[in-house]
Amino acid sequence: MPNDETILRFNEVTFEFGHKKPILHEASFSLRRGAKVTLMGQNGVGKSTIFKLIMGTLKPEAGSITTTPHTTIATARQVIPREQMHYTIKEFFESVFTKKIYNIDSHIDAVLEVVRVQAPHHKTLNSFSGGQQARLLLAQALIQNPDILLLDEPTNNLDKEGVAHLTQFLIQYPKTCMVISHDADFLNTFTHGVLYVEAFSHSIEQYTGNYFKVVSEITARRERERMKNARLEKDIEHRKEKANFFGQKGGHLRDVARKMREKIEDLEEETVVVRREDKTIRPFTIPCQEHIGGVILSLSSVSFMHPQEQVVVTKKVKIELRKKERLLLTGPNGIGKTTLLQTLASGHAKGESIKKDTHIGYYRQDFSALDFEETPYEALKIVIKKGGEEELRSYAAGFLLDAEILKTKIGALSEGQKGLVAFAKIAQEHPGILILDEPTNHINFRHLPIIAKALDSYEGAMILVSHFPEFVKQIRIDYTLDLGNL
Repeated sequence: MPNDETILRFNEVTFEFGHKKPILHEASFSLRRGAKVTLMGQNGVGKSTIFKLIMGTLKPEAGSITTTPHTTIATARQVIPREQMHYTIKEFFESVFTKKIYNIDSHIDAVLEVVRVQAPHHKTLNSFSGGQQARLLLAQALIQNPDILLLDEPTNNLDKEGVAHLTQFLIQYPKTCMVISHDADFLNTFTHGVLYVEAFSHSIEQYTGNYFKVVSEITARRERERMKNARLEKDIEHRKEKANFFGQKGGHLRDVARKMREKIEDLEEETVVVRREDKTIRPFTIPCQEHIGGVILSLSSVSFMHPQEQVVVTKKVKIELRKKERLLLTGPNGIGKTTLLQTLASGHAKGESIKKDTHIGYYRQDFSALDFEETPYEALKIVIKKGGEEELRSYAAGFLLDAEILKTKIGALSEGQKGLVAFAKIAQEHPGILILDEPTNHINFRHLPIIAKALDSYEGAMILVSHFPEFVKQIRIDYTLDLGNL
């Protein structure tokens, strides 16, 4: 449980990426030693930037960020940087230390045991599954034994067993922890409070209590603000009508009209701006490739990593997918779900065939189907065949990709924004088959029902991998292939 000592304090911190991209404006909050808090806010609002400010890799333009003397901080990032994917496990852990650690192998073994990963230290990171990489990112933070642990979407790619293990670890974790996550059930098990990044004012609101209680409080506050606005708008409209009437009469009535207009200005200042976090992506559809029919995908065998023996095995299966048919691919982290999807998409998998000339819409969990050097504007311009500039920008706005985001390189966007670009692009590709690898990762929970509805109404064939059962429940599934039980 947290104690009364303040270990971290933001005091009127201001930070922006250029004058057109404000992140924080005079934001203040404090964190007590031993506290476990959630950092909430819309995709792209600056949550990961706040982590970088805490770490000291970014500096505020105004205000101060202070910690108690000798406080150490480490972060478990969302993804392993592309330039580190060729690192060995040992190189990966050594990279976080400025000095050589002579007994690092024993420390690596200890943290790998905590996150339940068994692997030789010379194994390279690109040979691990997405779920195993998520565990390695946590282990990399833990090996630093920090006083403040920052976790950025730690449940992404984790299977049910992995989430349960991480949850229990955080409940027992004796130090301070701040978590960015969209997994409400996970957060509610250990959260002492919420730091809410407000997108319009660029401030941070601090709440205490478990996650569900705080979300309920925020929702109630929004409703009170909405009702207040409705009352004010009605009052303002009524006063404007009277002021216009009196203003036309002349004499002392004109003075009455002037005073009424002054009151109207005061009332307009009281109007609360609707929070931008209330925005969700617009409903969208994913049109299916025209004139496609028959068997789109057939599987007669699949290869995967045997979970106990840790060797690649091949098993016979018999699966055929036609239009409107969906396959859910399941199994524990590390069994080879992503690898199977990659080989399916490439056409190099043994025992499978995708109908000739079928357009494949592939949502990859690492977003490697996107060109990180392109802007979202350039990526969408390629796939949007009809309409002009105005139509493209209107379409992009439906995915909350505004003018500023459209001209930013995809590699510089937040992971959640990359996900929205991926969906916006796929929806314009008219795929005959959708291959979706953890499509809920990094996506704001408000968008998930809309994405689920788009997938559920899609009329082509579909293969889905997802460890988020609440999302899967919203999509009709025809077949399930559990690699762990073959």
